[in-house]
Amino acid sequence: MMLKRNAGPVSVTMPDGTIMTRSELPPVNTTRWVARRKATVVRAVAAGMLTREEACDMYALSIEEFDNWLSAMAKFGRGGLRVTKLQKYKQL
Repeated sequence: MMLKRNAGPVSVTMPDGTIMTRSELPPVNTTRWVARRKATVVRAVAAGMLTREEACDMYALSIEEFDNWLSAMAKFGRGGLRVTKLQKYKQL
């Protein structure tokens, strides 16, 4: 039996002391992106578990879309990733 080995680490320690593993990432075939799933991917890239390119390839995202998630998370936190709040945050 062959197992596929991912290039990045299996787990990383987050700044708050929690441990994030690859099993906590959203499924590769995710089509419905809620704020929690977006935040998980952004946190995984920030912690070095995935590269930005790996995340975009894995989840079929464009670099621009991921960069938008990254900037929204940096400016407004996880709430900034909610689609229903997008207009509110853009007006600020």
